Amino acid sequence: MSVMRGAEPFLLPGSGQGVLLVHGFTGSPAEMKLLGEYLHGLGYTVLGVRLCGHGTDVRDMNSTTWPYWYGAVEDGYHLLKGLCQEISVIGLSMGGLLSLKLSVEYPVVKVAALSAPIYLYERRLPLLPIYRLFRSYMPKKRKRFADIDPLYSVGYDHTPLKSLESLLAFIKHVDKLLPLVNMPAFIAHSRIEHTVRPESASYIYNRIASSDKQLCWLEKSGHIITLDVEREQLFEQLKRFLAK
Repeated sequence: MSVMRGAEPFLLPGSGQGVLLVHGFTGSPAEMKLLGEYLHGLGYTVLGVRLCGHGTDVRDMNSTTWPYWYGAVEDGYHLLKGLCQEISVIGLSMGGLLSLKLSVEYPVVKVAALSAPIYLYERRLPLLPIYRLFRSYMPKKRKRFADIDPLYSVGYDHTPLKSLESLLAFIKHVDKLLPLVNMPAFIAHSRIEHTVRPESASYIYNRIASSDKQLCWLEKSGHIITLDVEREQLFEQLKRFLAK
């Protein structure tokens, strides 16, 4: 299937310090591109990957599970490794979990997980097996950001339930890996978002083994903190984290 306009992966060449950017569940590289452009302006080589099944058609995603998504992140790592001496990885939402897993399994110098899920707000999740008997997709609301081009916010307006089931399994998988995360880590979350419970950030922060770790709280943003009203504050914090 053809890639949606704005959902293409992107590579911004710079120095030998690389940053791999990983978008979230049902999203696309678009939601990481403002951050990517900011980091490229600081001199980094930046690669924004497109996860399998994302940025095309939601029916395409319905045939994928978390090993496919992680495979795309591994491919991105190897591509960037051919261009850079050092690689840091930053992921949003599910991309944060993918980034944490990558940091355990590959030589990553720093990792950042933004709005990463452990606990979700969706109360119907225990009924997911029943929902799947009757439907394959659920409609979802995507927030519109008035002050940015819509091409920075490209994603699906439906959730494929088979893939959602795989996401829940992946959360449990990454939870077991968290004590193995031992490089510098940056965790960020909004206190008022309504997709992933904020206690997810505290849980990740407390469970990882990193001695150098930072927990950044935002007060006015929704789930997609790379695009919301406090993005400049977030970008500045990430700048300091990567430069340390």
